[in-house]
Amino acid sequence: MRVVFLGSGVFAIPSFEALLAAGHEILALVTQPDKEKGRGRDFAPPPLKPVAEARGIAVLQPRRVREPESVAALQALAPDLQVVVAYGQILPGAILAIPRLGTINVHGSLLPRYRGAAPIQWAIARGETESGVTTMLLDEGLDTGPVLLEKTTPIGPEETAQQLQTRLAVLGAEVLIETVAGLAAGRLEPRAQDHAAASLAPILRKEDGRIDWSQPATVIHQRLRGFTPWPGAFTTWRGQLLKVLEARVLPDGPGVPGTIGPVVDGFLVVACGNGTRLGLLELQLEGRKRVGGAAFAAGARPAPDARFA
Repeated sequence: MRVVFLGSGVFAIPSFEALLAAGHEILALVTQPDKEKGRGRDFAPPPLKPVAEARGIAVLQPRRVREPESVAALQALAPDLQVVVAYGQILPGAILAIPRLGTINVHGSLLPRYRGAAPIQWAIARGETESGVTTMLLDEGLDTGPVLLEKTTPIGPEETAQQLQTRLAVLGAEVLIETVAGLAAGRLEPRAQDHAAASLAPILRKEDGRIDWSQPATVIHQRLRGFTPWPGAFTTWRGQLLKVLEARVLPDGPGVPGTIGPVVDGFLVVACGNGTRLGLLELQLEGRKRVGGAAFAAGARPAPDARFA
């Protein structure tokens, strides 16, 4: 099948490679423009670009894919199918209508839940125990198109967004190949989403990572895992930003939220909301190396009533 692939992020790489391995012809990769990197004004390509170049596949990098010249370039390719995975731009109707079999998307959640830019992160942050991938026919809405196929997978109790994303990228590639085969054979019936059951997964902001110690330890732990690696989970210690890199929920115990307790079995114990406690395993003070909870306590020497802000 003749395919135009629109994708940019690491999540898209397994799907791109799976299409080629299955014998499909990728006419071109449409990806985001290179981004300026550092102070030396060097430019870094999106992760999928070097993969395509190594395969000898044409790369298009329009600043805005909806511009007339970009639409005309895709029309000239005359693909059977367009595949969109972690591209980063919303496609207009003029582009969606180009291929005869439609434009399909691989999305990292079980739609209609977690529509938007950060479905994997918010699923973990909100305490879901199951996730998955969905292929759908794109329309002009935000992840509102009819569903083609989906597969589920459990979320591990300590699994981070980064770890889950790696697994879902591989699972998504498998579902994509099944979807393309089903479309080619005419045996897939698109299923409309239940829009009333939809939830949103908005783009992450730096402030989403700030720890609110008045929340229960379970909630803080979920957000830490969901926001790893970015924006991370952080608090303030003596006016400096302190990243919490790894933690575990401990048995309940009394304490004012944010109060730093003793080190127990390598955990730096912190009181949280509703009489819960979180054990901090690894931390990193701004501008310093990462250290274990016990090493941080030994260096910081917090007073008995000391609290994280």
